Amino acid sequence: MGLTVAEKIIKNHLVEGEMIKGSEIGLKIDQTLTQDATGTMAYLEFEAMGIPRVKTELSVAYIDHNTLQTGFENADDHRFIGSVAKKRGLRFSRPGNGICHQVHLERFGKPGKTLIGSDSHTPTGGGIGMIAIGAGGLDVAVAMGGGTYYITMPKIVNVKLSGSLKPFVAAKDIILKVLQIMTVKGGVGKIIEYTGDGVKSLSVPERATITNMGAELGATTSVFPSDEITKEFLKAQSREEDWIELKADEDAVYDEVIEINLDELEPLAAMPHMPDRVKSVKEIGKIKIDQVCIGSCTNSSLMDMLKVAEILKGKTVAPNVSLSIAPGSKQVLNMLSLNGALSSMIDAGARILESACGPCIGMGQSPNSKGISLRTFNRNFEGRSGTADAGIYLVSPETAAVSAITGYLTDPREFGDSLKITMPGQFIINDNMIELPASPEEAESLEIIYGPNIKPFPTSEKLPETVTAKVALKVGNDITTDHIMPAGAKILPYRSNIPYLSQFCFKQCDENFASRCKELGKGIIIGGSNYGQGSSREHAALVPLYLGIKAIITKSFARIHKANLINAGILPFTFKNEIDYDRIDEGDELSLENVREKIENGEKVFVKNLSKNEEYELEYDYSERQTAMLLAGGLLNYTKGE
Repeated sequence: MGLTVAEKIIKNHLVEGEMIKGSEIGLKIDQTLTQDATGTMAYLEFEAMGIPRVKTELSVAYIDHNTLQTGFENADDHRFIGSVAKKRGLRFSRPGNGICHQVHLERFGKPGKTLIGSDSHTPTGGGIGMIAIGAGGLDVAVAMGGGTYYITMPKIVNVKLSGSLKPFVAAKDIILKVLQIMTVKGGVGKIIEYTGDGVKSLSVPERATITNMGAELGATTSVFPSDEITKEFLKAQSREEDWIELKADEDAVYDEVIEINLDELEPLAAMPHMPDRVKSVKEIGKIKIDQVCIGSCTNSSLMDMLKVAEILKGKTVAPNVSLSIAPGSKQVLNMLSLNGALSSMIDAGARILESACGPCIGMGQSPNSKGISLRTFNRNFEGRSGTADAGIYLVSPETAAVSAITGYLTDPREFGDSLKITMPGQFIINDNMIELPASPEEAESLEIIYGPNIKPFPTSEKLPETVTAKVALKVGNDITTDHIMPAGAKILPYRSNIPYLSQFCFKQCDENFASRCKELGKGIIIGGSNYGQGSSREHAALVPLYLGIKAIITKSFARIHKANLINAGILPFTFKNEIDYDRIDEGDELSLENVREKIENGEKVFVKNLSKNEEYELEYDYSERQTAMLLAGGLLNYTKGE
């Protein structure tokens, strides 16, 4: 039986376990990346391990999230990360060099390699033929230290593409179609692998758009083959030597097959407030819009920007519409400025932002109250834009640009027959904003610079025999990490200050949550299905840990968040019978009796509701390693042997 692309890469990096679906496997990690919103904590964790130098083939620290510097906090974090990178052997991508996933695709991604990053959209690297996985910062820190990265061996879903995209139909529409089919829960425990004749019609930036937003499926990652199109992209980046051919065997077997005919695809949009609420632009109709934002790690490549510039050329942004554009990297911005495309954008009335994440994480450009914003981003969770009552629609760059001109959500096919853009055969290569690390000899005399906003991460204790606590909060389905630990310009600067950050935890769901936790001393959270979807931010586990949360019981968990909870030493359980969710109320006192002994021996676990004199059976699927981590009080204690 042949192997898929994903299985070939996994097989070449397998250091523990067997490739049996549903079992835990350990992978050797070739590359890591961090960004500054999660990086400060990741490097604090790395420093706590006492390892003098990273042991990966390549590790890169990017500054792209917290670039709005309204106080000293972000600048201090950047200085800290830069000093760690210089001393510990990482490359440091300075502010202004671009979004981590865009830059990594351009300058560092290699077919056949493994990459984990402390950002959920790390699967962007799958567009170039990598197994690239989003993970918590502590997992990344362990990998930087040479440790193994563990996942559950996923099922492999074959999304078979046929035909080719029609004019004004984009790669963004492909992934929106997949989301419409699979939903935000449909990819959990799966790798999405793209095959078929339609793959040949897609450039690497288009493939990266698709793998990037595959994170919204809840998938472990997404991957494309590495073919002559990949080689062409790497050659244009002066990295042809990094290319290898990588394709699935003809007799490869997939667990599931989804077929999409690109000839039949039309412009789509994800409606508020979830990426899988997808309808055709035509079906939604010409709603009046207030704002258009083009950019993010999903749609900020040179190809995307050239299409936008061509649409805007000689036009004017509609009255009462604010259009902002953020090219994804310095390379993209520089090339736009030299070929005249940037001038077309500026002439049309676009507001040009720096090459960073910006509005996608609520870092500026919040829409007006009750505003309608079209965005080429990957998430439209309620409140993520910074405006609680705004309606965010996720669309392609073509749809966004045409709509910015008309002032209404508009099917871009109304614009004309086709777009005439030419991609260069050679990109401008200038890595002067990527600092190289010091040599091991030079590093010995270097100091790591800590700012006053940088506080130690919270410590956890060994799991006690019995956990008894009140329900501090009960929430519904599809709770995102944005609900748990919000992003935005007011909060992100404090990602390195867990005590201060704690006051914002779950504020969108219950503004009294933090103060209640402090009064209770310890607590348990009850959640619905797909709890913790969205960003990989481990703060959504570390802040509840700081607030005394001992266990979280839900109908189901998102993959990365569940792993982060275990890393933090918080017990994640699911209800055996989902109806039991309805029997528990906030304030009920629950008891997990003899829980340490039970999970250590793999026995059934029950939670007693002392307030109602009831008992409910719970389920868990911890590996032997995860069990040991929970007993120790988390990954850091486990790694240090405590």
